[in-house]
Amino acid sequence: MRSVSEINVSAPKSVLETVISFIILIELDRTTSPNFFREHESSAENEAGDLRFQKLLTEEGEQLTTKTVGKISREYKPSKTEEEVLQWWETSRAYEKTKRRLLKKPKFYFLDGPPFVTNPPHVGTGWNKTLKDVVIRFQRMKGYNVHDQPGYDCHGLPVELMVEKSLNLTSKKDIEHVFGIDRFIAECKKYSDENIEAQTRVFRDLGIWMDWDLPYITYHDRYIESVWWTVKQAQQKKLLYKGLRVVHWCPHDETALAGYEVTDEYRIIKDYSIYVKLPILDTPGEFLLIWTTTPWTLPANEGVMVHPDIIYSVVEVGSEKLIIAKERLSAVLGERLYKILEERKGKDLEGIAYTPPLLEETHQKTGEKLHRIFLSSEYVTMTDGTGLVHMAPGHGEEDFEVGQRNGLPILSPVDGSGHFTPEAGKYAGLQVREANPVIVQDLETKGLLFREETIEHSYPHCWRCKTPLILRATDQWFIKVTKFKQ
Repeated sequence: MRSVSEINVSAPKSVLETVISFIILIELDRTTSPNFFREHESSAENEAGDLRFQKLLTEEGEQLTTKTVGKISREYKPSKTEEEVLQWWETSRAYEKTKRRLLKKPKFYFLDGPPFVTNPPHVGTGWNKTLKDVVIRFQRMKGYNVHDQPGYDCHGLPVELMVEKSLNLTSKKDIEHVFGIDRFIAECKKYSDENIEAQTRVFRDLGIWMDWDLPYITYHDRYIESVWWTVKQAQQKKLLYKGLRVVHWCPHDETALAGYEVTDEYRIIKDYSIYVKLPILDTPGEFLLIWTTTPWTLPANEGVMVHPDIIYSVVEVGSEKLIIAKERLSAVLGERLYKILEERKGKDLEGIAYTPPLLEETHQKTGEKLHRIFLSSEYVTMTDGTGLVHMAPGHGEEDFEVGQRNGLPILSPVDGSGHFTPEAGKYAGLQVREANPVIVQDLETKGLLFREETIEHSYPHCWRCKTPLILRATDQWFIKVTKFKQ
């Protein structure tokens, strides 16, 4: 690393060099400072006219008599100094003069990723803005006219959830039918404004040089109109489209979560682990055996996936015949006595039809392409289950892909609050996780429950409200970024 004297702070080559030079100056300790200051002593003839250091430390026996080092006070009082600097910036209009001096210089566009206004600023918020300030100042020192508009993110669930909590509202329906949408929006704006004011005050005190008189605030009409303008441009360029997709969905917040949001909050929970027999059509006593930890998705079952190259066994267990992957026989059957009657490759099972397990309860459509065996080398593994994968295209991303490939309709009989719709027959109105024990009991009553256990596993939750997520097919709007990204 170069010495302090080799780093030109007034004409930095990089942001890193600027930061390093500041850190080195700040971190000078008492073991190195004596030599440093002696090497930079002021001469008697010019010390009154410059700001270079006088001798900082006294020699042995020498009395410390002065209160200053050159023109710098020996005693540093942070609060007093910061107040004086901020006051001087204000009265001298240093920020405005700096921006005016650079108006005709080359432009540097700095986009401030806005903080949420869910709370007053914390250490992380301040640190984030300080790093941005370093970049902005560095670019100004290089002679750029920097666009430095700060922003505040007031939209979406973060603010809504905080206001819901303060008003003791328990669901989105309470907003509509108990409190009122207009009143709720007014409360959200009020809450946002309070935190915008608090954050701005702290950022100013931290010495952040940004255009605090003209921030962009996402609930303001001007900003909303700019978003609609962008959407309109995408539509005119044929980049905007609507498509059905299976997404992670929060039933409490009634919204989809982006892929990166799902990774933020996994928790260990207990769930059902059940093995279900699917009666093979027109072959009494013979069943496909599937495994699932989400019984609530069975009303939307439309098929079974097998691996085309895996060996599957037809085994006799008691008076019944079950089809199970050969590699999974021991794990699935355990100590049960069984006899292998036949072995076939997965590709030879393609097209076998079965009766959906909850046909009488849901009255769902069957026949034609529905409720058959489909091939999938990508999504069938031998690490768990039976080697036959229950397929609900409306409630699984992989299921959706295979279903689309085979021309299946997308059935998702669950509404935005996580309750079954009338398409789910007798389960209509039940919250999906509350329906689990009801469905398991129905399977047992019908003689289709082969084995029931519970497991503890890592499961995605909403990072905002900590509610377990569900997978659900919904219409979403997309912009074809791949068409224009460089």
